[in-house]
Amino acid sequence: MKIHGTNQSNFNPYKDILKNKTDSNQIKNKGDHLEISEEAKKMQQKKDVEKQRESHIQQIKQAIDQGEYEINFTKTAKKMIDFWSGK
Repeated sequence: MKIHGTNQSNFNPYKDILKNKTDSNQIKNKGDHLEISEEAKKMQQKKDVEKQRESHIQQIKQAIDQGEYEINFTKTAKKMIDFWSGK
């Protein structure tokens, strides 16, 4: 008895396994990628500025404690005028 079925040459179970292996190799080769947003970069810069400001504040506190801090009234008045006039 002869049995003629569908075309058996199209059926290859190992073909799918090979395809999955090549896909996983391509994913491995892609590698890691890190992207830092502009906002994160600004936040990092802000931390540096905050450290500098903290250092400046500590210097002023020491000068006040030692009685060496002098207020520049002209500069303070100018800054106040600039602030309130919107400059």
